[in-house]
Amino acid sequence: MNGDTLYSIGELARRTGLTVKAIRFYSDCGIVPPTGRSPAGHRLYDTDAAARLELVRPLRDLGIDLPTIRKVLDRELSLAQVAAAHAEALSTQIRVLRLRRAVATAVARRGSTPEETDLMHRLARLSEDERRRLVGGFLDTAFGGLDADLTGIRRTMTPELPDDPEDEQVEAWIELAGMARDPEFGALMRRVTEQHLADQHGADQHGADQHGAGRARGDVPRPGAVAMVRDHVAPALAAGVDSASPQADAVVAAVVARYADLVGHPDDSALRHRLLTLLETANDPRREAYLRLLAVVNGWPPPEPLTPALTWFVQALRARAS
Repeated sequence: MNGDTLYSIGELARRTGLTVKAIRFYSDCGIVPPTGRSPAGHRLYDTDAAARLELVRPLRDLGIDLPTIRKVLDRELSLAQVAAAHAEALSTQIRVLRLRRAVATAVARRGSTPEETDLMHRLARLSEDERRRLVGGFLDTAFGGLDADLTGIRRTMTPELPDDPEDEQVEAWIELAGMARDPEFGALMRRVTEQHLADQHGADQHGADQHGAGRARGDVPRPGAVAMVRDHVAPALAAGVDSASPQADAVVAAVVARYADLVGHPDDSALRHRLLTLLETANDPRREAYLRLLAVVNGWPPPEPLTPALTWFVQALRARAS
């Protein structure tokens, strides 16, 4: 196809591999306007029409609409601009499809009711701002208005769903968001926080009484009760010590002694009841589930499960609390 030669629509179809019907359609859309007409009124096309048709096929395969293709061919838009915009649109579609697939997978695995399925769809489709408001409301319930700087804790408790999440991250977000909407769970987390802060306040006061105002001026707080239990019970669990056995006495005594020193209160029934209440609250399975889901959403290593140690110690302490 050289020079000023003009070709009929049938010849153009044979040379490009497109059907006559397709070429006529593109011609009617203005993509490949005819160069002229034969004496009989049939459309005639030049070599430029063939070149335009060669570009139409890959652009259509990319899903680009005909008006945009026409602007590219007429040089009203650069191909680079169109490709970049189309790539972004495809990325958005892919994210939506991945969200839908994650929800469908979760529904199939859980055998969810229609109401649960609708909720999961709505939670999965929340915008970034909507997700932030939902989580912010939960964190306000758990930490807001307390007499302490909890900025760091809020940050570590905040899920950040990535722009291109894996399926497991989407599923974890759906479950986590459902927990964040539960006012009872928010109230539970507030009780845990208040109990922890009360212990730290007691530790500050006890330290100030013993050593002047040093701890009150911002020394690093000592580990809380949950961390104490984790550190002391781990060896007992590894050794297979039963919580009701005499060997558990030493573990209970060591933790209670450290806790009494932390809060500045003697080891008595009131102290043991206080510690038991704190640990039972902290051992609520929803709390550990939230931390596990949070790690999945944020792409963090899975947290160390605390339930075995807390359950072991609660049982051991309850048997010795009187």
